[in-house]
Amino acid sequence: MGNTPGGPVPVVVMGLGFIGQEVARAALASPEVDLIGAVDPHPQLVDRKLADLIGVTAAGRLRVAKDLPGALGRTRGAVLLHATGSRLPLVSDQLLEAIRLGCHIVSSCEELAFPHLKHDELARKLERAAEKNGVTVLGTGVNPGFVLDRLVATLAQACGPVRHVRAERVVDARKRREALQRKIGAGLTEAEFDDLVEKDQLGHVGLLESCALAALGCGIDCDDFEEEITAVIAEEEIRGGAFVVKPGKVAGIHQMAVGLEDGQERIRLDLTIAMGAEAPGDRIVVDADPRIEMEIKGGVDGDRATANLLVNAAPRVAAAEPGLLTVLELPAGR
Repeated sequence: MGNTPGGPVPVVVMGLGFIGQEVARAALASPEVDLIGAVDPHPQLVDRKLADLIGVTAAGRLRVAKDLPGALGRTRGAVLLHATGSRLPLVSDQLLEAIRLGCHIVSSCEELAFPHLKHDELARKLERAAEKNGVTVLGTGVNPGFVLDRLVATLAQACGPVRHVRAERVVDARKRREALQRKIGAGLTEAEFDDLVEKDQLGHVGLLESCALAALGCGIDCDDFEEEITAVIAEEEIRGGAFVVKPGKVAGIHQMAVGLEDGQERIRLDLTIAMGAEAPGDRIVVDADPRIEMEIKGGVDGDRATANLLVNAAPRVAAAEPGLLTVLELPAGR
């Protein structure tokens, strides 16, 4: 890591959907960063007062800019807190523009958490651009980025050689926003669910990336990764906010990623996000000497945690050597 700069690090938020707004609030609450701008090209957002949009007067006179140059002004060396999409190919132009403008990047894009897994050529392009422009790029969030990968790797630091890892995250989607409920297929028929999964339009993006990161962090040499997504079916009517799931319809997803070495399972990640999911929480078992089992009752709050993870990473990324990082390379503390 490089030298930590003095004073708060200037940051700009790009993407003012639900997560982006959470990121903006977290940035305003942090003494380590200075929110200098916000970007979203949506016509209904451009030139709006950020304070009105997020309900925080500390945003002062900041207005939403339509593009990154407009938000940056003359500031150089800022960190872009990027929250516009999950699929790396769809946001790569935004990332490359930010790099050319001299911005470090901390992004919630799930595929950026371990981009070499699915998009090796694009990852290399981003790395070359980052090194050329002297900036650092990181993908992070609650998952991938923390619960099922970095936290797993942290626990394994206390162990001898790791024989097997099992990590499970269960989220009761009744308590989450409607957009997430729709993202997991709640209310669909099983046939509709399967069709959208086949088209890669449903499911949690980033579980394979978490599996690869966890394996790397635990010193497990996986040579293959597999993923499976199935529907969780409601046995009775389930209500969450304004959303209602009828019996027999899809309540959510169960998603599994497995890391294999010579055909043998070495790591298994289980993710359930469903309306009415029982026993929500995060559980990790590291089979090693000593064996470690950990449970976070209720689980880590995904939205607020993701926002804080982006903001807290910003000063660390600004102080790092140029290039493409994973969360395994971040310092453990602040």
